[in-house]
Amino acid sequence: MEQTTDQSSEKQDAIVTGHLHPNAHRGRGAITNRVGRFETFERERTDDGWGSLDEGERLQTEVAPDPSRSVISRNNSPDIPFELSFNPYKGCEHGCIYCFARPTHAYLGHSPGVDFERLIFVKDDAAELLGKELSKKSYQCKVIAFGANTDPYQPIEREQLVTRQALEVCEAFNQPVGIITKGYLVMRDADILQRMAQKNLVSVAVSITTLDRKLARAMEPRASTPMKRLDAVRQLTELGVPVSVLMAPVIPALNDHEIERVLGLAARAGAVSCSYVLLRLPGEIRDLWVEWLHLHYPDRANRVMKILKSMRGGRDYDARWGKRMRGEGVFAQLIADRFSLARKRYGLNKRSLRHLDVSLFSVPSDFCHSGSDKKASTNQMDLFD
Repeated sequence: MEQTTDQSSEKQDAIVTGHLHPNAHRGRGAITNRVGRFETFERERTDDGWGSLDEGERLQTEVAPDPSRSVISRNNSPDIPFELSFNPYKGCEHGCIYCFARPTHAYLGHSPGVDFERLIFVKDDAAELLGKELSKKSYQCKVIAFGANTDPYQPIEREQLVTRQALEVCEAFNQPVGIITKGYLVMRDADILQRMAQKNLVSVAVSITTLDRKLARAMEPRASTPMKRLDAVRQLTELGVPVSVLMAPVIPALNDHEIERVLGLAARAGAVSCSYVLLRLPGEIRDLWVEWLHLHYPDRANRVMKILKSMRGGRDYDARWGKRMRGEGVFAQLIADRFSLARKRYGLNKRSLRHLDVSLFSVPSDFCHSGSDKKASTNQMDLFD
């Protein structure tokens, strides 16, 4: 049974602890399907007497077409080190509870909670659209980030193949690409990545948030295990693909104690660079995160939020450029110092990933609408810290 209530009259931080939340679903990160900020009403499940809410049923992923006619997004945020990005999917099956992309589902009229994980919008013709955009006379070559919003190697990519097709287009154009992922599925495309790496056209950032399988299972339920991600670092390195490790997010009193171990194992696996991002709680993520935290870690939930607020000027989140990724204050500086020392100790600053080659870009004859090749280049934007 569903009950409709006026969201404006309901507090959004009610927490259920100590047992399975009646709205929880196995294999999903979000506990509930909270409506987005643009909705007037909220739909709430209530027990009709049959006890069916305790069954914790599994939800099947649904696929819907994304009608977007453009696949290259442009960014002008001064604290993000790339200008262009390509995102083949809206929504992500990985179900990372902290994912900063969750609020985008609210713009589509869906919940940033469970809907974000189970209702995936796919750009079926993304590779064709990408080729057309790269072929425009106005296009100036810069590194394109794959996975800046949702993971290009989430499980649905096994069947959809959108990311692989887009990589094939980039290889044909000699278009440099920086990939960000926590999916071992990236190894499926090792053949393309190896060829592009030989031309200095690709780098991969593997996100490793924790080495604790229990924490990873709860926080990133459908992402590859931490050890599989380290395997990807090792195998890509052996193929000559430069790899960075991204510890994102760093969460005080939950995974910050793992900084040195994560970086040490990443360096041993062959990573050449590293970076981190402090937990961010914009938009609807705050309520989803607090709900998850109290359910899975009730003994330390208050401490996590207290420290986090101390790094955000007493607030849950600070959206200011230059502050949102790192925070400020004593605890934020401690994390920055530890990360810097570990980076030096393990040699994770020995090679920059900032200089992928934009000079090789050219439009293949198959894509030339004007009948002649075009060559364009610009100064390379920084891709990673």
